Amino acid sequence: MTGRTVPALQAEGVAKSYDGRTILEDVSLTLGQGELVSLVGASGGGKTTLFNVLSGLEPPDRGRVLLNGEDVTGAPGQISYMLQRDLLLPHKKVLDNAALPLVIRGREKREARAEAAAWFPQFGLEGTEELYPAQLSGGMRQRAALLRTFLGSRGVALLDEPFSALDALTKRELHQWFMGMMDRLDLAVLFITHDIDEAVLLSDRVLVLSGRPGRVAAQVSIRPPRPREMDFAVSKEFLDYKKAVLSLLES
Repeated sequence: MTGRTVPALQAEGVAKSYDGRTILEDVSLTLGQGELVSLVGASGGGKTTLFNVLSGLEPPDRGRVLLNGEDVTGAPGQISYMLQRDLLLPHKKVLDNAALPLVIRGREKREARAEAAAWFPQFGLEGTEELYPAQLSGGMRQRAALLRTFLGSRGVALLDEPFSALDALTKRELHQWFMGMMDRLDLAVLFITHDIDEAVLLSDRVLVLSGRPGRVAAQVSIRPPRPREMDFAVSKEFLDYKKAVLSLLES
């Protein structure tokens, strides 16, 4: 993470209710540029609701959201948001799917395709530009969706369980690749996961969202620098971090 004084993303006192039921109450968090922070908590605890507020899809009842110090509360299209499913458009080629955020922002199609194509080798997608999503494996589809998210970001991305639908071997491969990419892109990522191993392996910090309504109850800082060797996942230090997160979730 860089030495910037202004957080890449900041939530201040966010509250949200539906039909008289409070889902989030006084949620505050910060995310530094180049930092990856995981958000864990029980199902139905408000994680997706928080992402909807942070991305501007829904306005909060109270509080505000800042992107690089700018108030973007309730303004969609400012922060990239990747859902659990890749949601690639089946009728568009992989290159056109990746370039879509640039086109939406007003870039000429040829220019947008050229800029997106320049990133394909780094995302392990070289040679897939003219294919359609149905011709890709699950792991490759997720890489294409991550590239689209990156190209649509302003340095900040929200990822909602992007690896949960993958088999164990593909997930392990993508974890290794993703850690290396994070180190190169200097992208700030807030990451929802139900996989505590994944949270400890990938994150600089793990935030625990708990209670009804949901609040950020605690955080665990993961000290070994990224990118981490996969052997870290079988070390005593890793297990100690995992126990700490599980203890906070259970309490």
